[in-house]
Amino acid sequence: MAEPETKLLIVITADDEADNVINKLVERGYPATKVSSTGGFLRRGSATIFSGVDADDVETVMGIIREECKARTEFVPAQGLPFPDSIYPAEPVQVRVGGAIVFVLPVERFEKT
Repeated sequence: MAEPETKLLIVITADDEADNVINKLVERGYPATKVSSTGGFLRRGSATIFSGVDADDVETVMGIIREECKARTEFVPAQGLPFPDSIYPAEPVQVRVGGAIVFVLPVERFEKT
């Protein structure tokens, strides 16, 4: 009997949303590992979550991610944005925050030792 096809999901999301994603995945029996980082446009805390799942479970996991990582807009002071000093807008700028970026990759080989 053939092994089920495995996919690796790499989820990049805001650090404050990542713990909820991890908790929901683990509650439902999906493995998840979180790696904290900073960077991006607003230089805020972010997290990368790695989860290896059967190909048949990818859409279920994506549903959990969509539920927990909602995109929204916020107003941010212009000084907090990476603009050169000469082009700072006078007013706060509306930017998209939250949500997630997800990469789904095929797994050629998976071993647990």
